[in-house]
Amino acid sequence: MTTFAHTAGRLAGQAGAVLGWSPAAFWAATPAEVAAVVAALAGETASPPDTATIARLREAFPDG
Repeated sequence: MTTFAHTAGRLAGQAGAVLGWSPAAFWAATPAEVAAVVAALAGETASPPDTATIARLREAFPDG
């Protein structure tokens, strides 16, 4: 049986070896950030946000 602790420890080690991340950097990252880096390393690309998404983000997070 694979536990969360075992899996997280293994992934932290891989992030250190492959990405040069310190343990603090790994544990400060969100799962989405780790997944995005792994996807980028695998050659996957994300589509840019559409106009409606950008408008919603601007409304939710105004710059001042």
